[in-house]
Amino acid sequence: MPIMRSLLLAAAQNRWLRDHASHYRFVRRTVSRFMPGESLDEALSAAQILRKKNIAAIFTHLGENIADREEARQVTRHYLDALDRIHSLGAAAPAMEISLKLTQLGLDLDPELCYENLQEIIAHENKETTVWIDMESSEYVDRTLAIYHRAKQSYPNVGICLQAYLHRTKEDLAALLPPRPAIRLVKGAYNEPPQVAFANKADVDKNYFALAQDMLCAQKDGTCQRAAFGTHDVALIRRLADSAAAMGISVQDFEVQMLYGIQRAEQERLASTGYRSVVLVAYGTFWYPWFVRRLAERPANLWFMLRNLFAA
Repeated sequence: MPIMRSLLLAAAQNRWLRDHASHYRFVRRTVSRFMPGESLDEALSAAQILRKKNIAAIFTHLGENIADREEARQVTRHYLDALDRIHSLGAAAPAMEISLKLTQLGLDLDPELCYENLQEIIAHENKETTVWIDMESSEYVDRTLAIYHRAKQSYPNVGICLQAYLHRTKEDLAALLPPRPAIRLVKGAYNEPPQVAFANKADVDKNYFALAQDMLCAQKDGTCQRAAFGTHDVALIRRLADSAAAMGISVQDFEVQMLYGIQRAEQERLASTGYRSVVLVAYGTFWYPWFVRRLAERPANLWFMLRNLFAA
């Protein structure tokens, strides 16, 4: 399966496939499992349904590596409008948050432009609600962390994503802890060379568990404000839940974040038993690379797409 994963990650970067995949009905039918639609309205409607099940939502407007400054401003304005729409729904629990990529805000063009756009978005959010910064491929890690550290000095409600498949993440986590960060830990979904990332799934899983243990300990001693675990691995979730309980961390403070449409039964089980269950709701027209990376993460997703092909 590592070969299949590598092929899919290469396909995620293929411009021709990106431009043509959306024309195939079986592809769009598969995508609908992982996102409720391309519009913000559809994303908000899905989140309202999740909220009734005591499941929180994080919205992400799909896109990355924008081409010019005006496009970065358009993305910024979109997130400002999205926050206004979210705020209009009221402050009832569970929360609705946003998560964004810095390359959408102009990181490739000018780090200062990117920071200004990010700063405007964070300032527009309620102070008690987290604005999440996604982590992208390894070439962006240093720049992303630099902007996160800068934002954290002025805005306590900014959170960061770390990727367990990168060799460097243990050191990055240790460097983040003094200012009490909010951290989402994921396994990682970009095509990285072996000198940068673990190639073997077992090694990624082992590193994820070790990093998660460090995060739970930091949450327990107060050096991590919020530890969130982005994974669909049910066995791993239950191991971490047991570890959290053994440390005396309450179920309300143990947080799992999953993608829309994956492990729905587990999402609902966590919520119904008092854990903090959160679903990432993606939307937008630039879904192809994001979608193919989802296929690469979980082979079962690929078989689901193939079943849709034969049903077309």
